[in-house]
Amino acid sequence: MISRFTSLVRFTLLLLALVATVPGPALAATAAAALPDLNAPLPIGPQVKVGKLDNGLTYYIQRNRKPEHKLELRLVVKAGSILEDEDQQGLAHFTEHMAFNGSTHFKKHELVSYLQSIGVKFGADLNAYTSFDETVYVLPVPAEQPQDLDKAFLVLEDWAHGLTLNAEDIDKERDIVLEELRLGKGAGDRMQKVLMPKIYNGSRYADRLPIGQETILRNFKPDAIRRFYRDWYRPDLMAVVAVGDVDPAQIEQLVKRHFAGLKNPVPERKRDYAAIPPRAGTEALVVTDKESGPASVLIRYPVQPYRERATLAGYREQLVESLFSGMLNQRLAELAQTASPPFMGASSAPGRLTPRYRSYNAMAALGKNGPTPAIDALVQENERARQFGFGAAELERVKKTLLRTYELAWNERDKTDSAQYAAEYMRHFLEGEAIPGIDAEYRFVNAMVPGITLDEINAYARRTIPADSGKLVIYTGPSGEGAAVPTGDQLLAAVAAAERRDVQKLDEKAVAARLMDKPPAPGSIASETKDARLGLTRLTLSNGVKVILKPTTFRNDQVLMSAARFGGQSLFDERDTFNARYADTIVAAMGLKDFTPVDMRKILAGKAAAVSAGLGSNTDVVAGTAGATDVETMLQMVWLKFAGVRRDEDLYKSFIGKQMELARNRLGQPGALFGDAVLATLYDNNPRAPRALRPEDISRIDLDRAIAIYRERFSSAKDLTFIFVGSFDVAAIKPLLATYLGSLPTPDIPTTYRDLGIRPVKGVVKRVVNSGSEDRSTVSLTFTGPADVTEKEELRLGALTEVMNLRIIDVLREKMGLIYGGGMEGSMTRLPYSHYTVGVTLPTGPQNVGKVVDTTFAEIERLRTRGPEQSELDKVKTNWLQSYRKSLQDNGYWLATLQTSLTEGTDPANILRFDKEVTALSVEDVKQAAQRYLNTQNYVQVVLNPENPATAKREQAVSQR
Repeated sequence: MISRFTSLVRFTLLLLALVATVPGPALAATAAAALPDLNAPLPIGPQVKVGKLDNGLTYYIQRNRKPEHKLELRLVVKAGSILEDEDQQGLAHFTEHMAFNGSTHFKKHELVSYLQSIGVKFGADLNAYTSFDETVYVLPVPAEQPQDLDKAFLVLEDWAHGLTLNAEDIDKERDIVLEELRLGKGAGDRMQKVLMPKIYNGSRYADRLPIGQETILRNFKPDAIRRFYRDWYRPDLMAVVAVGDVDPAQIEQLVKRHFAGLKNPVPERKRDYAAIPPRAGTEALVVTDKESGPASVLIRYPVQPYRERATLAGYREQLVESLFSGMLNQRLAELAQTASPPFMGASSAPGRLTPRYRSYNAMAALGKNGPTPAIDALVQENERARQFGFGAAELERVKKTLLRTYELAWNERDKTDSAQYAAEYMRHFLEGEAIPGIDAEYRFVNAMVPGITLDEINAYARRTIPADSGKLVIYTGPSGEGAAVPTGDQLLAAVAAAERRDVQKLDEKAVAARLMDKPPAPGSIASETKDARLGLTRLTLSNGVKVILKPTTFRNDQVLMSAARFGGQSLFDERDTFNARYADTIVAAMGLKDFTPVDMRKILAGKAAAVSAGLGSNTDVVAGTAGATDVETMLQMVWLKFAGVRRDEDLYKSFIGKQMELARNRLGQPGALFGDAVLATLYDNNPRAPRALRPEDISRIDLDRAIAIYRERFSSAKDLTFIFVGSFDVAAIKPLLATYLGSLPTPDIPTTYRDLGIRPVKGVVKRVVNSGSEDRSTVSLTFTGPADVTEKEELRLGALTEVMNLRIIDVLREKMGLIYGGGMEGSMTRLPYSHYTVGVTLPTGPQNVGKVVDTTFAEIERLRTRGPEQSELDKVKTNWLQSYRKSLQDNGYWLATLQTSLTEGTDPANILRFDKEVTALSVEDVKQAAQRYLNTQNYVQVVLNPENPATAKREQAVSQR
C-alpha cells in the first residue's frame, strides 16, 4: 500500500494543484474518533468485486461513471522478460506485439481496424507494455452497445489463449520490433547495459531487459515464442480488470463466459520470482557517455526483500514513511535553492526495485561543481535526520499536506477516472497493494495521522536511514573534452569524508502564517450579464478588469483560472530576446513579493493553490489552479504577482547556474541538436525564432533588465479578462473577485502585439544533420503557409493529419516495417498572422530513410488526388465524437475553449456545435485540405543521420571506470 496515492504522497506533497475541501462534519468527527484496531487486516473495499475462477484467473469489477459510457479493460499477466529462457530473450515483449497480429477470432490487421471503427485509437487508447515481471494489455472501449462489450471480452480472451503466432506474421513483425529496439538506442541504453549488473547485484534481472537481444530477435525460431506463450499465458497467472460505466453483474457473466474455459498447461512450469542477492561491501561505479544527459549521482544502500504488510499497522507505518520522506525531501529542495547549491535537485527515500525488493536511496542531479558537494549534502542531510530527526513545524506542515491529499481523493471519489481505479487493481494483483477503497482510507488517515508523533517519526528515521552499511555509489554523466569525471576511488572518498563530518541540528526560522496580513481595499462589480446557453456569468469590475465565470459539477474540488491579453515578448527588441523570454521564470525563481520559494511552500502547506504569470510570444498570460476552499489563496497570489518583484541576487545566480549547466549538457545530445537544426532551417536562422537556450544566450541575460520587463507587463492588469471554470458558487466568489481582482492596478500600457516578421522559408529546403553514434535516423517534414483560419478549416486540417496517422501506422509500420512510432501533427493560428503548420516526425534506420520519405510522399499524393477512404474518415470521426463527449465534462477543455475564443476572436458557442461539424465532414473536405496544406512544392525536410553511418553499429561510446 498506500494504494493509488502512494506516489502522490511521497513525491508531490508540495504539488499545489492537489486540494480538497473540508470534510463533512459527521464524517470528520467519525474519522477522528474511530481509531481502528491496528492488528486488523486491511479489507478489500465494497466498491470492487474481486473474484477467482476455478482455473485460477482473478477478476476485478467496479462500476464507475467517469467517463460516461466507457469501460476500461485490462488483461494482466504475471509473466514478463524475467521468465524467458536463454533462447527467448525479448520474446515476452515480442508476444505482446503478436497479440495485435492474428488470433482465433481476428485475422492480422482486423483487430486494430475493428477497434478503430468503434473509436479506439491505436497507441493513445489501445496499448500494451511488457516489464520484467508482467505484461499488461490496455483496452478502453465504448460501453453503450452490448455487442461492443462482448466483442471486447472476445479480444481479451484471444489475447489470453488464442494467438495464432503464425510463422509468416512473426517474420513480418521482426522488423517492427527491431525498429523499436533501434529507437531505444542511445546513451541511456549504452549506459544502462553497464549499470544493470550492479543495480541488480548480478541477479537475473540484469540480463533480462524486456527489449531483449538483437541476435535472438532476428533469428529465433517460431517454436521459441510459442513455448513462452504456452508456458506462461495461463489463467492462474492472469487477471481481468474491468472498471467503467457498466452493470457489474453483466460484466461478471462476460468474464465467466470468456475465461472459465481456459486451462492451465500440463505439466505446469513453476512461476518463480528472481532473487536479488545481498551486496557485500561498498563499491563505486562511474559510467559516462559523450551523448549522456545531465550528470547525476546515486547512493544505493543494501537491497532488501520487501512485501507490503496487509494490516492496518502496515498501513500506518507507510503513512509514517510518507511523512518522513516528505520532510527529508523538503530539506533537500531547500538546499537546491541556495545561492551556490550543492546540486540542481535531489531526493532520498526508500524505493522499490522490483515487486519484492527495495532499498534506501539518495540521488542528486549534479550542477557545475560536480559530485563532491552533492554527496556531501546527501550524506549529511540524511545523517542530520537520523541523529536529530525533524522539528514540530516540519511535521505539522507535511501532515496538513498529506491530509489534504486524501481529502481531495475522497472529495473526487465519484469523479475519478476509471483508468486510475484500474491501475490500482493491477497493483493489487501484481504487488499485493491493498485496496480498501477511498472511503476506508480516508477514515484510516484521519484517525491515524493526528496521532503520529514527532518521536515516532524520528525513531523511524533512526532505524531507516542506513548508518554503517555497504553501498553502491554510481556516477553517470557526459564524457568528452571539458567533462570533469571522477574516479570510483574519488566517489568513495567523498562518501567517506561526508560520513566523518559532524552535523548539527537544523534550526528552522519562523515564517509568516499567511500571504497577506489583510485584504486590499476592494473594488466593486460595475456590471453583470448572463449567457444562459453556455452557463456563463460575465462581470466587469470597477477597474475595468473583466471576468468570465463558468461554474461546473465536472469535478467536486477543482477551480481553474486563466487570463490573457495581447503583448508578450513581441513588444521587446531583439537585444532583449532572452531577457523577455526568461523574465517570468527568473522572477518566479526568486519568490513572490516578500517571500522566498521556500517560504511560499511553508506558508501554503495544506493549501492547494498555484499561480503563474508569464510572457508568451504575443500574449501576457496569468494561469492558476485551486481547490474549492482555496480560491481566495489563489486570488491573493494573483494580487501579489502585480504588487512588485522580490529581487534576490543569490537565487538568481542559483537559477542561472542551473540553466547554464542544462544548456551545456544538451549540446552533446543528438536529439537536441536535431531539434535545433529543424527550427534553424525552417526559420532560416532568424534570431527571434523559437529555439532552446544556449550557453552564450544565458550570458546575455541581465537580472535587472529581466525584472524591468516583467514589471512593464505585470504592473498593470489593463485589458485582462480572467476566466474561472470549476466547482464554485457564483454568489460566493463575486466578493472575492471584487476584492482581489477589482483592486488590481490598471495604468495604461500597450496591449497589442507586434508582428516580428518571423516567417518560414519558402520552396523545398532539405538538410542532413550528422549527430549521434547509433545506427538510427529521424526524418522531419514541415509544411507551412498562409491560411484562412476558421473552425471548419481547423477541423479539416485535424482530420487530414488523423487520416495520415492511420496510414503511417498501416503502411510504414505494419506493412513495410520501416518504423516503430512516429506521426503527423497540424495546427492553425491567427497570431501573429493567419497560418498553418504541419509536421511529420518518423524515426527509422539510416538505410531506410529514402523508403520512408518516398512512401510518406506517396501517401500524401494519394490523399491529395483521391482523398481518404470513407472508412478511414469514419474511424477519425467516431474517435473524435467519443473524445468530445468526454471533454464536455472536463474543466480544462472549457477553460481552453473560452480562452481561445478571446485571443483568437472566435465564438465560444462553437463548443456546442463541434459534434455537428464533425458529422458534416466529408471525404472531399479532407481531400481539399490535403491539396491546400500538404504542398509538395513548399516544405522543409531535415534528416538526422549518425555521425559515421559505416561504423555506427560498432561504436562503443560507454566507458566504465
